[in-house]
Amino acid sequence: MRAATLSNRLPVVEEFTELKATAIANAEARAEVQRLADEQAALRRVATMVAQGHPASELFGAVAREVGALLGTDFAGIGRFEQDAVIAVASSNETMLPTGTRWEIDDVSASAEVYRTGSSARLDGVDWSRVRGALGAASARFGVVSTVASPIIVDGRTWGAMSVSSTHDSLPPDTEERLEEFTELVATAIANAESRSELAASRRRIVAASDDARRRIERDLHDGVQQQLVSLGLELGAMNADPPTGDALKQQLATATEDVSSVLDALVEIARGIHPAILSQGGLAAALKALARRSAVPVELHARIEGPLPDAVEVAAYYVASEALTNVAKHARASVVHIDVTTDAGTLTLVVRDDGVGGAALGEGSGLVGLQDRVEALGGTIAIDSSAGKGTCVVVTLPIVTEPDQELVENILALPHELASPTSQA
Repeated sequence: MRAATLSNRLPVVEEFTELKATAIANAEARAEVQRLADEQAALRRVATMVAQGHPASELFGAVAREVGALLGTDFAGIGRFEQDAVIAVASSNETMLPTGTRWEIDDVSASAEVYRTGSSARLDGVDWSRVRGALGAASARFGVVSTVASPIIVDGRTWGAMSVSSTHDSLPPDTEERLEEFTELVATAIANAESRSELAASRRRIVAASDDARRRIERDLHDGVQQQLVSLGLELGAMNADPPTGDALKQQLATATEDVSSVLDALVEIARGIHPAILSQGGLAAALKALARRSAVPVELHARIEGPLPDAVEVAAYYVASEALTNVAKHARASVVHIDVTTDAGTLTLVVRDDGVGGAALGEGSGLVGLQDRVEALGGTIAIDSSAGKGTCVVVTLPIVTEPDQELVENILALPHELASPTSQA
């Protein structure tokens, strides 16, 4: 009877065991799904920051915090390789390892192993009390038992490493794989930032070299054309003091005519590229007033400029206004041009608006296309609104360069490159 009772209970026990196993499997599956969802959400947040071009320091800090929270580690950080050392550029735990901490490549560390091999590395059970340097001291003080680091590869070179550390248990076997998904995004961000920086530096060099060429032309005018005019004046003075006659008069007049023609040719050739002297003498407002006085179409100018402006910003704004006025005179059939220039919150805004026929656009022979790179090189924007029959409005915004950036621009002015001047000037 007892045996029969036990026999009857066995299916129930087996069924309960199966149910329990299913419940455990379901719980584990739900945990895995949640883990994957959290990881994808973190990756999306980082990818969004990369796509939006956030500053590197801001992005690195966000990645370190995301990785630390996602993997549940005591520390997550990014280190950059510089010569024979690793420098922490981001840290999720500033108390444990502050940003800026430096340790040698030959020290015992997972990041140093990444530098040597170019692959992910793991360190478990290290006696950190025997390891010298800042990293060893910090790891010993906080009792690090496990560290994993993965390389950040930028344009084929090992730029640095992202690492995580635990003070409790050995990190899971899949830590390297999960970490590498984030290092790929960081590498993309670094490559994008370096490309933007190189492009900006290149454009600054182009603009600065062009301005330097104009200043050299200005010196050439003083030392060349001016001297020719002085010589011509002396010749004419001599003719006036002792007027020649006959063939001698014809010869001297022919020589003087040739000299005048030579001077005019030289002026036509180089005047287009001269750095506007009035900018150096009176600033942008005075230069725009001079343009307005010379304009073939009446100009209403409103200038509200606070404080001195960097040379590059003044020159860019001047040439845009000059080109816009030239275009109005040639094509717009306008009765008036409004020029408004203001500075506010570190930005110069130039608006040139006419009441002409419209229909202008960048890249269609307006001449403004030749100035677009100048504006964008300074971090600015240029836009045209020119509907047919409704006039043309050119809007330029230029950030007022900070002192370090302006110093960079001035240093580049010595580059031995020369570029063509804008297509036309008022």
